[in-house]
Amino acid sequence: MADLDSEAIARIDSSGQLALILELPTHLRDALWRVESAGLRPIDAPGGLVVAGMGSSGIGGVLARAALGDRASRSIGWARDYGLPSWATEQALVLCASYSGETEETLAAYEAAGAVGAPRIVVASGGRLAAQAREDGVPIIPVPGGMTASRAVGYLFVAALEVAALCGAGDSLRAEIDVAAALADELMAEWGPYGENDSLAKSLARDLHGTAPVIAGAGLTVPVAYRWKSEINIAAKVPSFANELPEMDHNEVVGWDGALERGSFSFVALDDRDLHPRVRARMGLTLKLISEQSSGSHRLQTRGETRTARVISMVALGDLVAMYLAVLRGVDPAAAPAIDRLKRELASA
Repeated sequence: MADLDSEAIARIDSSGQLALILELPTHLRDALWRVESAGLRPIDAPGGLVVAGMGSSGIGGVLARAALGDRASRSIGWARDYGLPSWATEQALVLCASYSGETEETLAAYEAAGAVGAPRIVVASGGRLAAQAREDGVPIIPVPGGMTASRAVGYLFVAALEVAALCGAGDSLRAEIDVAAALADELMAEWGPYGENDSLAKSLARDLHGTAPVIAGAGLTVPVAYRWKSEINIAAKVPSFANELPEMDHNEVVGWDGALERGSFSFVALDDRDLHPRVRARMGLTLKLISEQSSGSHRLQTRGETRTARVISMVALGDLVAMYLAVLRGVDPAAAPAIDRLKRELASA
C-alpha cells in the first residue's frame, strides 16, 4: 500500500499546499468576517448575479449556485470569457473574481460591466483588478495573499454566497456556512494525512493513480465534478474529465465501449441524497455499464445535512484526492508549468 502519511507528502509538497487544504474550515469562517468587514451595501439586482472569473477563481460562484439550489430567486450565471453574456445588463450585479487580480479575461469583464452600467463588486487578493476597483470606488472583498487560486476556494465560495444574498439572488446562508465549516473540520481529520491509511481519500487516490479519471456529477454535484477534474489536472498533472448525468447517458456512455483500447480510464460518480429518483437509477446503471470498460469505477456520497455542507464535503474530498495523486506521481502540486508558459507566450502575442 503506497504511503500517504505526512512525511511522504512533505517530500513532494514543498510549498505547503496540503496545509492550506486542511485550513478550508478556517477559510470559510474567515471569509464571512472579510465580507462583513468590506462594508458592502445591499444592491437590488433584478437581472441577477453574474460571477466573472476563470478557473479556480470563478468556481466559487458555481458552487454557490449549487448550494443555494431552488432557494435562488434570481439567475446566477458564470462568465468565462473576455466580456459578459448578452443578458447581463445594467440590472445585473457583476462579481469580478480573480484571486491574483491579474486574470486578463476578468479584467476585461470588469471593464465590460462598467461599460453597460452594471454595478460591480470585486473579490481579489490584490493586483490590477483591486487597484482599478479602488480607483473607481468599486467595493472590494479582500482575500489573503500567499496561496494559489485553488486554495482560496473557501473564500471565493463564501464571497459569492454573500453577494448573492446582498443582491436578492438568494437566501443568506451564513448559518449553513458555519455548519459546513464544522463538518469540514471533521472530514479533514478523517481524510487528512493523520487519518487512517485506508481512509476514503487515500484509498480512492491509490485506485485512480495511473488512470485518467472521469468525474460525473448530478444535480448539486455537477459543479463539484468540474472542481475535481480541475484540481486533478492542476495538482496531479494528468488528464481528467467531467460530465453530468443524465446528459452523459445520451452520448458519452457509448464512448466507453472503446475505453480499454485507448488507455486506462477510471470513473467516479458523485452522488447526493436529493437527486431525482430517475437520475439516481441512471447513476447505478451507468456505473454498471462503464465498470466493464474502466480501470475502476466508484460511487461516492456527499456528507452533511444542508446543501452547503454537502457541497463542501465533496470539495474537501476532491482536493485531498488530487493532492494524494500528486504525491503518488511525485509531482509538485503547486507548479503549473503549462499555464506559466501559456501566459508568457500570450504576453508577447
